[in-house]
Amino acid sequence: MTTGGNSWLFMSRFPDFEIDDKWILSHRGKKNPVDPLKPYNYFIEKERTVSGTIEDVSTIFLSNRECPFHCLMCDLWKNTTDYNVTEGAIPKQIEWALAHLPSTKHLKLYNSGNFFDRKAIPEQDYERIASLLDNFETVIVESHPKLIDERSLRFRNMLKPELQVAIGLETVHPEVLQKLNKKMKLADFKRSVKFLSSNGISSRAFILLRPPFLSESEGVSWAIKSIYYAFKTGVTSCTVIPVRSGNGALDALAANNYFEQPDIRSLEEVIEYGIELNEGLVFSDLWDIGLFSSCDKCIDQRRHRLVEMNLYQKKIAPVKCTCLILPDNHVKKS
Repeated sequence: MTTGGNSWLFMSRFPDFEIDDKWILSHRGKKNPVDPLKPYNYFIEKERTVSGTIEDVSTIFLSNRECPFHCLMCDLWKNTTDYNVTEGAIPKQIEWALAHLPSTKHLKLYNSGNFFDRKAIPEQDYERIASLLDNFETVIVESHPKLIDERSLRFRNMLKPELQVAIGLETVHPEVLQKLNKKMKLADFKRSVKFLSSNGISSRAFILLRPPFLSESEGVSWAIKSIYYAFKTGVTSCTVIPVRSGNGALDALAANNYFEQPDIRSLEEVIEYGIELNEGLVFSDLWDIGLFSSCDKCIDQRRHRLVEMNLYQKKIAPVKCTCLILPDNHVKKS
């Protein structure tokens, strides 16, 4: 990772080639094999709830067809099928995972795409899925904003637990959002959140930290703006995801100086802002968090600090280390 100088000067412009489905797909590697009758991952993690309690949450990553939107930053395609799973496959995956997980009150159902994509999860499966979730208090699914409509209400009406929907806002930077190939505008996000809210369904937002074409300091600034926008739109929580390379497309951009992974200290700064905003819950995504630190001396302390801020939603004392200067001379105050 470049950690200083003026690298942002040549990263502030956009490439002259079109970033579309064809370009993104052309830079991909091979997918991992998945079983259409079993989830490709499942685990338990602790999370702070809206009520302020810290509770266990089950997370199931369903094996499913690839998302049709082909977003520039996405690497979830690596664990997807090249075909639609058959009717009944998703309920079988959920049933299998629940048999291997301890009992919890909360569940996240992530399917590497969109829960309300008819080609991913047939509506005929909704009733069976709902019946498997009777013992939960909350169920969280994910969806592209353009696929949030009456299907969300039909599924909600079959559920005993409360339904929450996680939506990728990604960034409020208008040009970068367009370049992400997400095929959405801020108006689409706002509409989906308002639609869910007006029907008694709460929503969460995914926020990217330093998507392509932004310097380190710009990445921090736009992540902060995105959190503010998401809460003002009506979400109850935001999860900040540092953008990582490895999906092919981002590696190609990195090779041409259009992308660098963010620094873990930038993530800390953004989370601090979100918590102090006090508009809702703010979480850092800690998947592969070690990728965002070049300092072996403090990575464990910084990881622990982010975990503590996730759980207690308060600013924790900064980590003291010699690696205090952020990329492009963005200095973090300790």
